[in-house]
Amino acid sequence: MIFPAEHRIRVALVFAATYGSIDGADHKQWIIDQMVRALTGCPVIMETRILGGKEYPIERQGASEEYLAWVVAHNEGEDGPDTYAWETGTAP
Repeated sequence: MIFPAEHRIRVALVFAATYGSIDGADHKQWIIDQMVRALTGCPVIMETRILGGKEYPIERQGASEEYLAWVVAHNEGEDGPDTYAWETGTAP
């Protein structure tokens, strides 16, 4: 499913508003990655996590073709295709 631009922007802004004030560089990188995923139309994947013996539904974003192409373009630089590395961070 291809999401309209308005939806992609809204999802990215929800990530910024919900998680943007969490401390830690690794968490900030996760937020940026999630915003890029939202803006590039990545699908939402439902998972179940077990914590303390209880099941919790978790939504995460997968990877769209547009996202994967964006990461390849991001990593490209003066020293070739792996000049830079895209970091996905750590979820808070």
